[in-house]
This record gives sequence, C-alpha cells and structure tokens, in this order.
Amino acid sequence: SGTPSTIPGCSKDTALMVTRVVNHRRFSATVSVADTSQRSISKYRCVIRSDGGSGVSNYAELIVKEPPTPIAPPELLAVGATYLWIKPNANSIIGDGPIILKEVEYRTTTGNWAETHIVDSPNYKLWHLDPDVEYEIRVLLTRPGEGGTGPPGPPLTTRTKCADPVHGPQNVEVVDIRARQLTLQWEPFGYAVTRCHSYNLTVHYQYVFNQQKFEAEELIQTSSHYTLRGLRPFMTIRLRLALSNPEGKMESEELVVQTEEDVPGPVPLESIQGGPFEEKIYVQWKPPNETNGIITLYEITYKAVGSLDPSADLSSQRGKVFKLRNETHHLFVGLYPGTTYSFTIKASTVKGFGPPITTRIATKISAPSMPEYDTDSPLNETDTTITVILDSPHYFAAELKPINLPVTQPFTVGDNKTYNGYWNAPLSPLKSYSIYFQALSKANGETKINCVRLATKGASTQNSNAVEPEKQVDSTVKMAGVIAGLLMFVIILLGAMLTIKRRKLAKKQKETQTSTQREMGPVAASDKTSTKLSAVHNEEAFSSSCQDVNGFSKFNLLLVVPPVSPTDSSHGELAQPTLTIQTHPYRSCEPVEMSYPRGQFQPAIRVADLLQHITQMKRGQGYGFKEEYEALPEGQTASWDTAKEDENRNKNRYGNIISYDHSRVRLQLLDGDPHSDYINANYIDGYHRPRHYIATQGPMQETVKDFWRMIWQENSASVVMVTNLVEVGRVKCVRYWPDDTEVYGDIKVTLIETEPLAEYVIRTFTVQKKGYHEIREIRQFHFTSWPDHGVPCYATGLLGFVRQVKFLNPPEAGPIVVHCSAGAGRTGCFIAIDIMLDMAENEGVVDIFNCVRELRSQRVNLVQTEEQYVFVHDAILEACLCGNTAIPVCEFRSIYYNISRLDPQTNSSQIKDEFQTLNIVTPRVRPEDCSIGLLPRNHDKNRGMDVLPLDRCLPFLISVDGESSNYINAALMDSHKQPAAFIVTQHPLPNTIADFWRLVFDYNCSSVVMLNEMDAAQLCMQYWPEKTSCCYGPIQVEFVSADIDEDIINRIFRICNMARPQDGYRIVQHLQYIGWPAYRDTPPSKRSLLKVVRRLEKWQEQYDGRDGRTVVHCLNGGGRSGTFCAICSVCEMIQQQNIIDVFHIVKTLRNNKSNMVESLEQYKFVYEVALEYLSSF
Repeated sequence: SGTPSTIPGCSKDTALMVTRVVNHRRFSATVSVADTSQRSISKYRCVIRSDGGSGVSNYAELIVKEPPTPIAPPELLAVGATYLWIKPNANSIIGDGPIILKEVEYRTTTGNWAETHIVDSPNYKLWHLDPDVEYEIRVLLTRPGEGGTGPPGPPLTTRTKCADPVHGPQNVEVVDIRARQLTLQWEPFGYAVTRCHSYNLTVHYQYVFNQQKFEAEELIQTSSHYTLRGLRPFMTIRLRLALSNPEGKMESEELVVQTEEDVPGPVPLESIQGGPFEEKIYVQWKPPNETNGIITLYEITYKAVGSLDPSADLSSQRGKVFKLRNETHHLFVGLYPGTTYSFTIKASTVKGFGPPITTRIATKISAPSMPEYDTDSPLNETDTTITVILDSPHYFAAELKPINLPVTQPFTVGDNKTYNGYWNAPLSPLKSYSIYFQALSKANGETKINCVRLATKGASTQNSNAVEPEKQVDSTVKMAGVIAGLLMFVIILLGAMLTIKRRKLAKKQKETQTSTQREMGPVAASDKTSTKLSAVHNEEAFSSSCQDVNGFSKFNLLLVVPPVSPTDSSHGELAQPTLTIQTHPYRSCEPVEMSYPRGQFQPAIRVADLLQHITQMKRGQGYGFKEEYEALPEGQTASWDTAKEDENRNKNRYGNIISYDHSRVRLQLLDGDPHSDYINANYIDGYHRPRHYIATQGPMQETVKDFWRMIWQENSASVVMVTNLVEVGRVKCVRYWPDDTEVYGDIKVTLIETEPLAEYVIRTFTVQKKGYHEIREIRQFHFTSWPDHGVPCYATGLLGFVRQVKFLNPPEAGPIVVHCSAGAGRTGCFIAIDIMLDMAENEGVVDIFNCVRELRSQRVNLVQTEEQYVFVHDAILEACLCGNTAIPVCEFRSIYYNISRLDPQTNSSQIKDEFQTLNIVTPRVRPEDCSIGLLPRNHDKNRGMDVLPLDRCLPFLISVDGESSNYINAALMDSHKQPAAFIVTQHPLPNTIADFWRLVFDYNCSSVVMLNEMDAAQLCMQYWPEKTSCCYGPIQVEFVSADIDEDIINRIFRICNMARPQDGYRIVQHLQYIGWPAYRDTPPSKRSLLKVVRRLEKWQEQYDGRDGRTVVHCLNGGGRSGTFCAICSVCEMIQQQNIIDVFHIVKTLRNNKSNMVESLEQYKFVYEVALEYLSSF
C-alpha cells in the first residue's frame, strides 16, 4: 500500500504529474521531463517503492522533436508602395517536421514585431504597408504538438517603394513681391503628404517677354517658403509648385501674380532718329526694350557741342524738355545752323528714371546771310565802271576767298583785272547791267547758295570821247557772258545734283514698292481675285534760289554781272536767277491689279504616270523636285495687317506664320473687346468644297478659349492634330483638352472616350456652350508618329489616319480644323494629301504643285519644306498604288470570297494581285539602312545576312554583359493599338541566349511567343531552364510553372538582373506553339493559333496592370513571326474599329522588316484567321 511521490530516474528523481492505480498489481504514473534537447534522447524506466515492496517498469525511449526554423530569410519577389510580395523559403529548415503551419511576421526596422499572418500559398503578399519604409520580415514554422512552433528564421530587410504624393502643395501664396523677386509661402507638409522620404519641391513659372514665352523651374530646398529671384519687373507670372518623388508628381493650383515696376532700361540707341533742319531738329525715339513698368515720362537734355562756325557763341544752346509717355518725339527750335548737338534721353516709371542714352545730331548748314545793299547809290559810276561796297569778311563769294576781304572795302566791277582766274572785264557803255553778289557755303558734301543784287547800271546816253575798239567791246561782252555762264553752270550743276538725288530717291522708292509688291503678291485663289496696292510717296522738296537760306562752312564769293540787251533796258533790271524743282508732296499710285504669279506651272499628272513622274523628279536631272518646289510662292503673299496689330501679336506663336486678312477666321466679337475677333487661323478650300478646312496654329495658353470658340462658331466636328505637345524639349502646343471636364470661357468640354492606336489617338468630347441646350460631339484625331525632325519614313500610317478622319467626319459638319505647331508645314501636308486623294479618285489625275500653290494663297507656307513636298508625292503615290483596302466587318466574308475567287482567264485572283502589289511597295533595304547588323563584330549574331533589322528599328540592349555588344538581331514592331508592341527576333543562337534574355528584361517584355520547333541541326536549342533556375549572362531565369493545352505549352518564368537586384523580379509568360510543323508555311489549325492570341491578350490584361511588350520569334524572325503579329493586329482592329485592313497591317510591319509575312499562303492565312475570329463572336 502507499502511493509513491517520486520516481527515481536513471540519473535523477523526477516528480510524478499524475498517478493512478490500475489494479492491485499495476500502478500508472505520468512523468514530465523538462529542458529536453537532442541530448535528452535516451531510454528511461521507473522504480516504485511502497510499504509492500518495490517494482521496476520496463524501459521507454524518449524521442525529442526540435521545432522547425527556416535556414534562409524570405525571398523578395516584387515590391510596391504598399505591398511586399515574398516567398517564405520554408523548404529549407533547421529542426523537425512535418510543417503544418507557416506564419509571417513583420515590423519596421525601428518598431516592434506587429502582426503575424498565416501563409497558405507558395508566395505571400503583405498588404497595407507604408510607402518608402524599411521593413524586417521573418517566417515562423510550426510542427504538430504542443510547443511545435520554432523560433523565427533570419529576417529579410527591404524597403517599400514610394507612392504618389497625396496632393500638391496647398495654400500657396505670395507674401512679398518686388520688382525682380517674390517670396512664396505654403502650408508645411510631411511624410503623410509626400509618402516618400526622398522628394523634390520645385517651382515652375512662366511669363511672356518680348513676344517670347519664358519658362523655368527651380529646386526648392526650404520647407515652407522660397524666394524667386532674377525675375522681370512688371511681368504677369504664372507659377505653381510641384511636389515630386520617384513615383509621381502633384502640383499646386496655378498662381498668377505681377511683379512690381522698376526703373526702365535705356531707350534703344538705334531707335533715336533725328530730322535735322537749319535751325531746328526733329528727334523721335522708341520706348525702352525693357520698360519694366508703365513709362510715365521722358526727359531729354540737349546742348550744343560744336559748330562749323568758329565765331558762334554756343553757351546759350542748351536746355531740357519733358515728354509724356505717349510723346516719343520733339521738335527743337531756335538752334544754330551747322552745329552739332548732344541729346540725352532717359525714360521714367513710377520708380524713377532709368539710365540715359546719348546721341549727337547736327543741324544743316545754311546759306550765308547777305546784307542789304542800296542799289540806287553806288560809290562811283562811270561809263565803263561802277564801284560798290563789299561788307565784312563773313560775306563770301565764289571768286574771292575770305582772306581777300579782311575788312569792308570797295570793289570795282569792270576794272579789267583778274581775280582767281576770272577776268573782271570792262563794262560796255551801251548796255545795262545788274550787279549780283553771290555766296556759297559747303559742308559734308552739301552746298548752299545765296545771292543779292548789289547795283544796276544803265546804258550811256552820251557819246563817249574815249576810244573803244570793237575788239575790246566784244571781249567785254564775251567776258560778262562767261561770268554769267559760270553762275548758270553752278546753278545747273546744283540742279543736276538735286535731280540725281531725286532720281535715286525715286529709284529707292520704286525698289521698295517692287519689294512690297513682291511680298504682297498673290492673295487669291485661281486668279479670280486681286489685291489693290496703293502707296503714298512723300517726296522731299528740292528748291534753290538766290533767296534760299541754308548753312555754314567753307565760303567762296562770286560776283555775277549779267549783261542786258539795250533793247531790254526799259525793264530796268535783270530778273533774279532761280532754280526750282517741282515738288509733289503726296503722289498716289493708281490701284494696280495684282495678277496671281504663276511662275513655273506644272500640268496635272495622270495617276497611271505618277510613279514614272516621281522617279524622274527624284533623279533631278536638270529639273527635279528642288526646282519645282522653289517655283512655289514663298513667304507672305497677301496682307496680314490684323495679325500684326499690337493687340494681336501675343496671339501668334510665330511672328512669320500668321493669318492673311482675306481668308482669316473672324470670331464673333466679345463685349467690350474690339480685337476679340482675331485668331491665327485661315479658311482653306477643299476639293470642290469652299472652306472645307481651317488651318491654324497649335493653341497657346492665351488662345485656348478662342480655339474652342472657333470650333463652336464654325460647327466643326473634327479636330486634326499633327504634332506632339513637346518635341525636342520645346513646347509645340499646349494641352487644350481636359482629362475629364473643363470649362474654357463659356464652352464646357467633357472627355467621354479615348481610343489609343499605334500611330494616333482618337478622343471624343461633348461640347456645350453656356446659354445653349445643344450638346455637340467633337472628335480629336491626334497623329502621334510624326518624328521630331523631317517627315515620317513611310506614309502608310498617315494615309490610314487621313482616311479615318474622312470616314468619321460627318458630312453636314463645318470645316475640319487642322493644326500642328505653326499651322503651316504638317498642316499643309495633311490637307494636300486629303485633297489629292479626292482628286485622284474623281478625276484620275493629281496636281500637287498647283494644289500647294493654291493652299499658300490662303495661308502662308503651307507644306513648308522641300522634304514635306516630296513626302506628299510619295504619300499620294502609295495611296494610288495600294488603294483603300479597308473592309467593314459586316462585309468582310463576302468580299474575301470574291477576292479569293480565281479568274479562269488570268488564272489569278484579286488577293494574289494584292499580295504582288504589297511586294512592289515593300521598301527595298539598302546596306546603309542596316549598317549595325553588317558590322563584322555582329556577324556571328545573325542566322543569315540576307534580311537584317533596320538600324532605326533596333532595340539596343541596356543590361551590361562583359564585353558583349548591345546588338541583337531583332526589330521593334507596332501593333494596331500600341507602338513597339512586338519585338520580332530569330530563335536564339547558342552564343546569343544571354542577349535574348537581356532583351526580354531590358524592354519589360511580359510574354515570349515561340513559333518554331527546336532543331539541333539548325542550332535551335532550348534556351530556358526546366524545373530550376539558371543564369544567362547577368539575367537569372527561374522556372515557376508550366502547363500544356493542346498545341500550346505555357511556361511561367521569374527573371531578374543579378547585377541590379534592386530592380526586383519580373514575371514572363513563355508560349511555345507546337502546332506549326516545320515543313508548312501556315499551321493546319487556325483555331489553335487564335488560342495563342487569346492567351496573350489575357496575360497582358492580368500582368500587374501593365501592357508589356511581346517577343515573337521563329527560326529567322520572318514569315511566321510576321504572320502572328499581323493576326494580333487584325484582332485589335476588329475590336476597336470594326474594320479589317490586312494589306495596311502587313505593309506597316514590312516598313520595319521586309520579310514579314513572306508568302501568299501566309497572307491568305491572315484573312482566314480573321474570318475564324469573326465566327467566334
């Protein structure tokens, strides 16, 4: 009897936990062994003692199980802003299994272990994490039994990505504004707004200065305020703050402020013009280029700084005048002739005067002032002489130098002496004489003449006792005639000089008029209208007489004594000689009929002759496209006065591409704004459709409202945009449409649908004007594939674009609005192509030269370059050769059967002819087009050298792989709705497998489609791992899963760049199509190939929300790959546009690689798969 309380163990006594008497011979007890480990594994037995004796149990073996612990930390699969996608790595453990529970616990690196999540799949996604936070994640494993949960495994330390900022800076305000700086203040924000620890805060601002938009941005280092410096005074500045992090950007509301005024800049020196006269100067100037505010006053200081008259007293010749802001001219009077004056001008705003600018202007010289002579009382008079008084030296004459008259002295006319080569012959007593004193002034090539009559002498009435030989009388008469002749010679010479000057001026005016007429030449279409050009010429008046008063300088004196016939003596005196040139202050030209300048006309070209014509013109032997293009009228050909008005200048993007007056679109005037009718847009006539188009510039920020006013006013239903918003870093057009709903003035615009395609986007809007119940539908056709420089390589995409606009534009709608950036080059190309397509269809001819000439008469420089002019020809040629091959879905079945039907007479079919046409228009590849593939170092990367990828289509590899180049034999291809959606390549060679996976990784490819069989004889080896992972160069490819569905093996791989593990993993689907035998051009089953297409579409929809590219390969990256890409595009076209255009799709593919869809069988197969696809609906 008795109950033992302990059991002696093998090495120590252990307390009993539970005891129970089974019967009189058996006793049951439970023992707990604490602190066990692997070393505790052994055999145990129990010994019992009681009053009745002792007993020993049999041996029991103690087995210790250690709880499991992961060896490695969790594996990171993907990273997001609020999630981490991990693989627990629970297969490699320390301890014992089986594992019945996997748990993940995580914490921030600075926090406590927060939550534990049960994992019931191979991968696990941790949600609701904070952006840009570093986390530690570890795994807990549990085996059966109490205490079966092991210690946590080693942690994975990683950081989530940043998230888009919650909002932009708020409550932005200007707290201090000055002339050249302003200080911004905004509401402070922290991580809760930035959602990233690394972020930038920038201020973007713009203003218009000198008709040019100035844009800039600055990085802000402070948290709640910033001062912008270096601004322009008195400028309206639009600014906004932008909060950005690596994942996105949010902007504040736009703030519009104006800087304060500052002192103005200097008046432009070149703008100061002086109109000098003898005693006055007319000065005019232009306001400073940098007004820095509102000019309130001009101050002009002047003073005399030098004179040609050394005796002139200039001390009083100075002064100062003030002019109001609108008075930029002044007439200074009371000045001295032949004197140079200094003029200093400075402008003022409310902030004070700006820097002065000084120029010098000289008055003209004047003729010498002549004294008054008493002609009735000479000092002495005889029958043969007359004596007069000559005044002081400053009265000069042609025959006597100033030094000959030091003081007032008498001079005898007829004293028979010689003065400076002139003989003063005796006078004839039988003749009457008038004595004239003439003075000349010369300076700077200018001559001024003044004269005065000194005296008269009558003929003698008494017989003279003196002997007067006839010879002497004759000599006297002759000499007097010579002297008179000299005077007339001087007068005639002066007249000739003035006449020459007048003719030069007239010639200059004529040249100016001719130049103006040339610039203002053709303005009308089809020579049916004209422009009347009238000019008013204000000719300078030229006159000179003995009473003419002009300037100072070098003076000569000429004493003129014209003889008077005795029969004329009753007249008393000789009339004063004068030179007068008739003046016409205002001479108006008669209105001139301006005929349309035809220049080098070209006849229309028959469509059948177009290929030969273009080929000859491109050769350019003697006369080619260059000469034909230069024969077009260039530059301004009509008046554009409205566009040049100051109030409209800021509505023009470019100063030389503006609206002609006769064809401009006139907007309805807004109340209180007489200039609100202007927009830089012109009506353009279509093919037998007046005003079918409106050609305009890309809207600017200032003209967006006017743009929508025009669309509503003209009832336009289609807007064609042939530019991108930004090209080569320059803004070409502002975004004038909303993402949702926006109100532009009184026009409400709502975006209801966006249809993106590979080469263009179609956006549909509803438009409603305030006060109107009518709601209109507007489509914008935005062609996005025009390159930044030059023209598209091929016109295929643009032709499809033009046809789509034509198809969708309602027949009752108003003009089609077409714009690029300037509204000239690309706009003209679109319009010219559209018109010529109509002409070719209706008349069987095209007349591109006269079409462009006609377009330019309505808007300046439409089709702006020779390259664009040639491109229009190539586009029309392609359209004429290929025709319109689009087929509506509803008619496709019947049309396909018709074009497939064999003509027994020709043993051909329309589809065969179509394929032959396709071969004709497929571009021929030149060696220089694929120069990179031809490089010797790349030869071993090509399966063949017959068809190589074009340089412009190459996807250059980015990931670095030792010495390997960045070349791979592959080409980027557009699908119908996505540019560069496909990368077509050859089956990887053994030496290019690493390049193949670099391509998949670098170009974010989500799918690989394999269309050929593996064949060791052709080096078509397996390039992916099976059931494991493998590194190909820097790219690690890990097998995830695989499944087989009839002819399709679908594998999933996870790839990463081991050189850049921070980029994370990418999931790639590999579709191997095994239903296409090597000996067949086409697969036997259309349905099974369509299954590949559908799997591809489904994967792209599910692939992390992204449209990844698809790598498509066959043996050589040719026929099979092209057929598959064409089928994918046909399916997209059916879904989006309800049309099928196999020819256009294959032509687009062949523009990038000439062996796409190699055979007629493959071409027909694309049609047949389209039928199969339609049957599935």
